[in-house]
Amino acid sequence: MEISKIRNFSIIAHIDHGKSTLADRLLQLTGTISERDMQEQVLDAMDLERERGVTIKASAVRMQYAAQDGETYEMNLIDTPGHVDFSYEVSRALQACEGALLVVDSTQGIEAQTLANLYMALEQDLEIIAVVNKTDLPAARPDEIAQEIEDLIGLDAADVLQVSAKTGANVDRILEAIVRKIPPPKGDPDAPARALIFDSHYDAYKGVIAYVRVVDGTITKADTLRLMASRAEILPVEIGIFNPNMQPIDSLSVGEVGYIATGLKTVRECRVGDTVTVAGHGAQKPLPGYKQAKPMVFAGFYPSDNDDYDDLRDALEKLQLNDASLIYEPETSQALNFGFRVGFLGLFHMEIVQERLEREYDLDILATAPSVEYQVVLHDGEVLNIHSPSDLPDPSTISEIREPWMAIEIFTPEDYIGPIMDLVTKKRGEYVSMDYLDSKRVQLKYKIPLAELIVDFYDRLKSGTKGYASLDYHFDSYRPEKLVKLDVLVNKHPVDALAMIVHEDEAYRKGTRLVSKLKRLIPRQLYEVPIQAAVGKTVISRANVKALRKDVLAKCYGGDVTRKKKLLEKQKKGKKRLKMIGNVEVPQEAFMAVLRLDDDG
Repeated sequence: MEISKIRNFSIIAHIDHGKSTLADRLLQLTGTISERDMQEQVLDAMDLERERGVTIKASAVRMQYAAQDGETYEMNLIDTPGHVDFSYEVSRALQACEGALLVVDSTQGIEAQTLANLYMALEQDLEIIAVVNKTDLPAARPDEIAQEIEDLIGLDAADVLQVSAKTGANVDRILEAIVRKIPPPKGDPDAPARALIFDSHYDAYKGVIAYVRVVDGTITKADTLRLMASRAEILPVEIGIFNPNMQPIDSLSVGEVGYIATGLKTVRECRVGDTVTVAGHGAQKPLPGYKQAKPMVFAGFYPSDNDDYDDLRDALEKLQLNDASLIYEPETSQALNFGFRVGFLGLFHMEIVQERLEREYDLDILATAPSVEYQVVLHDGEVLNIHSPSDLPDPSTISEIREPWMAIEIFTPEDYIGPIMDLVTKKRGEYVSMDYLDSKRVQLKYKIPLAELIVDFYDRLKSGTKGYASLDYHFDSYRPEKLVKLDVLVNKHPVDALAMIVHEDEAYRKGTRLVSKLKRLIPRQLYEVPIQAAVGKTVISRANVKALRKDVLAKCYGGDVTRKKKLLEKQKKGKKRLKMIGNVEVPQEAFMAVLRLDDDG
């Protein structure tokens, strides 16, 4: 295909604003999918994507469109995730495009995550086509939303397309707008081949499948290719396009989007954002923007049954083949035996991974409370990265502990400013600014520690604003704070999986609350079990789980009182011995109690 007839675009939208439905309509209108094969959310192939109604993995599809000017155009749609945890995938996918459709729900208006992805697109100089969707709904306000888009990013409200992806109304105007407004790809067909990998997945027969956009030159099946970041050299098993299923072809030329079946065994060698070139006489300079996705949230995953340890390791290995941002390493816990410390991009990413492990690999998993990566500066100047509270070195060697802070943006109707400010203040947040988007909607900016954000911040934000507020966040900086390790001792033994790093001012409140929760959750034994919260050597809170009392005097009726005393003494000695060798089982609810410390506060 001639380069002037190619259009590469993606769709930017908040969760549930109709992105996948619009993609379905575009595939139908261009005849890419026959009516017989058509199903809803055709690009969301995973069961989890369909159930939750969110796109988790980026996908690509090629469409042929006969425009009104009589020419046939090749359109490559790169479908991107909308959730903030997957913004790394979005940034790579946008680099493979020249334009983007900004899809906004006509009942809700622009949301925080949409705006974050939109700014990402504007930074990369993409042509934006604004679309107001769901105009068929009774509560639709398409003209108001179009004006909001004009006020926010300066696109003329008259140019905003008003469509209904569900009914198909006006969707054909989007295709014409793509042909007219989005520029064809730039690139040198005669230069050494360079292609950007914007996504990948693992295939049991063909190895890692890299989704690529060719920027310069041509890639053919006969070429030996080199990946510039990992230095791996490959002879492609297959080269092809998405139609939307994989269709092999002989070559991919400048401006085109397709896939390369690499035959590689791990996604680690074929990272998203890497540059593919021809080995030998290939390009010297990689394409800009390659950086590895950095996990922000860490949690311990342990099999409920110790015999499943090998199965859990195999399952994590297989998941990592499809998800390069997932990292894990083995760890042991006195309370939970052998497991893994797993790193995620965010809490939603953790939920998805946990659900996939339980569903696709039939595993029963115990997850510890999530924590974040702290930087510990020792007195000798060495800086350690700590993923788990149990890894914290001896307090006497620590000069300072730094914790990650995030910059957050909240979009909300003005009625809920009070509850939001109250919530952020309780979570140690710092106010930055407040801007009115129109007469009713406000954009609030704060800085907040990531540790306060990951546990229940989003749920409480949604419940405090009746679901109207939307949230976007990105990493700001590491800051030194007065942080201490809060240990939990059950029967005088520390339970490492319950330990957490907290702010010094919060230690007493969190310690007493956790102890009182554990007192209700830990089952009673035949002897009294003390539960303590301690910072260093200082116990700051204690509660006792009362002993179950067996009536040893039941058979002893009448006779001398010394008979009763003898039996009670014998019972006391037995309990003492049992307490020395006894083991207290800590139930799963106890580990989850750490997550819900603020529920009744």
